[in-house]
Amino acid sequence: MKAAISILYIVLRLFLGGMMIYGGIQKFQKPTPTPSEVVEKASKFNTPSKQGTLQKILYISGAKQTGYFWQVLGVAELVFGLLLIIQGTGFIGALFLLPITLHIFLFHVFLEPEELGELLNTGLLFIVNIWLVLKEREKWKHLVWMRPI
Repeated sequence: MKAAISILYIVLRLFLGGMMIYGGIQKFQKPTPTPSEVVEKASKFNTPSKQGTLQKILYISGAKQTGYFWQVLGVAELVFGLLLIIQGTGFIGALFLLPITLHIFLFHVFLEPEELGELLNTGLLFIVNIWLVLKEREKWKHLVWMRPI
């Protein structure tokens, strides 16, 4: 039983790390649109029935328009995904990925609530990330729960 849990732990680390590496690479695949291209694209969805699509376009385009945030997020996903895959740094990778997987999950909760497949996928990523951090609680619990002297 203990061997099966260890194998599951390794598989989940590889799964989450691979997903983050893939997501990080995807952030560099397309060029950043110009502000006028964003406005043109957004104007096509300026009806009340397409408000959710407009919010997603403006949110992601806004992150890209900063000139740094989208790229920093991509680099963070790549680096932390690699840390997660490497045996000795898996805990640090899982810990640093926690706010990123939370953000990805909340993005889908608030901007794509009708997409159940995406909610389940991103929720699973977040739950896996939480489990990976909690599995190593013996390494960090003394930092959170101090015993009174």
